[in-house]
Amino acid sequence: MKQVSPTQFSEWISQATAQGLPLILDVRETWECQLASIAPAGCEVQIMPMQTVPDRLQDLDKQRPIACLCHHGGRSMQVAAFLEHHGFANITNISGGINAWSREVDASVPVY
Repeated sequence: MKQVSPTQFSEWISQATAQGLPLILDVRETWECQLASIAPAGCEVQIMPMQTVPDRLQDLDKQRPIACLCHHGGRSMQVAAFLEHHGFANITNISGGINAWSREVDASVPVY
C-alpha cells in the first residue's frame, strides 16, 4: 500500500486525477469529523467510519483513487489494507492522519 504525507498530498492528487476524481475516505467517527475536517481542492471527501466500511464496500469504486484518512494514521492504514484485500486497485494511506495535516499543511485544522 502506498503512503503519502500531508505535505505530499497535492502531488498525489495531481497524479491520481489521471485515473478519476480522487476520494478521501475519512474513516473517523462522525463526531471527530465535526471537530476537524479537510476538503482539499481536486478531490471528494466521504465520511465512512471504520466499522461501517465492510457493509458499505459496494458504495466505493474499486478503480477510483482512494486516500484513507483518520486521526493519526492507524485506522486508515487498517482500512486501506482491508480495501486492497478486497480488490481495490488504487489505495493510499495519509500517514499521520488529520493530526499531521494540521501540523504540516493547515494549522487552522483543529487538533484534538
